[in-house]
Amino acid sequence: MSAENAASRELTYSQAIQEALALAMERDDRVFLMGEDIGVYGGAFQVTGDLVHRFGEDRVMDTPISELGGAGVAVGAALLGQRPVFEFQFSDFAALAMEQIVNQAAKIRYMLGGKASVPLVMRFPSGSGTGAAAQHSQSLEAWLAHVPGLKVVQPSTPHDAKGMLLAAIEDPDPVMFFEHKLLYKMKGPVPEGYYTEPLHEARVRRVGDQVTIAANSIMVHKALDAAEQLAAEGISAEVIDLRSLRPMDYRTVIDSVCKTTRLVCVYEGTKQFGIGTEVAAAIAESEAFDRLDAPIVRLGGADCPLPYNPDLERAAVPQVPDIVAAVRRTVQGGR
Repeated sequence: MSAENAASRELTYSQAIQEALALAMERDDRVFLMGEDIGVYGGAFQVTGDLVHRFGEDRVMDTPISELGGAGVAVGAALLGQRPVFEFQFSDFAALAMEQIVNQAAKIRYMLGGKASVPLVMRFPSGSGTGAAAQHSQSLEAWLAHVPGLKVVQPSTPHDAKGMLLAAIEDPDPVMFFEHKLLYKMKGPVPEGYYTEPLHEARVRRVGDQVTIAANSIMVHKALDAAEQLAAEGISAEVIDLRSLRPMDYRTVIDSVCKTTRLVCVYEGTKQFGIGTEVAAAIAESEAFDRLDAPIVRLGGADCPLPYNPDLERAAVPQVPDIVAAVRRTVQGGR
């Protein structure tokens, strides 16, 4: 459903998610929420808010501190025709539930010959910037994007957070929904009412003609800030918000690189084996490769656990000056 004709108002990213959850629950009695402290407490990041008072404890369910057990219940409920939305307090805790995510949710449709599906959404507050240290700050989206059978999305705006979450809840397959913690308080226009955004399309957030910056999640906003600074230097950068990591919209990136002839991939996860590595490989295998006027640049996180110290934490992930410097070197022919 399109939101083109709906009136918009300013909401935070977390308000947009809460509104999507409420609309989905009002629309479909099969939708219910599960997670640690999502009830009366309102969620670790207060995203579920007062939904327990609106829909009751049988549809906004506090779960024990057992990610594996909760994920298993969610998978089972989805198999029985319900549409659970399971919230991890931190994306890092997905490690405790990988059996249910990777070996069950992702495989069931295939192993049963398409006769069963798992219409499940798992929500993952992720990323650095909150001083939560190495076990509560990781960007693990590339883990799950590696698994056939899962869809993995990372909306970067309140508009997309609402529309993509509603689309994820409608989807017949398991969708891993990553929400960067620093985005929760970010405001933006969000249409009223029910609408969905596709789970397989990137968005060009800024048009340019000298270099493509492909980014995901919070890095989209850092890339846009960097592009603004670069414009003052006469460097025209096109910024692509990947939005969906699996399936990935390769075509939008390829077309952009064919035009700009340069590519910088910016992502918070560790540089090695990350989302930007997949984007770079796709360009190397496409017709855009022959158009390149400079080597592809991957600007990812440091190859270390996320530090607790604020200065070290910032140094471990790309920041706006890092993006500006990388793009400048690429356009000017440096390495």
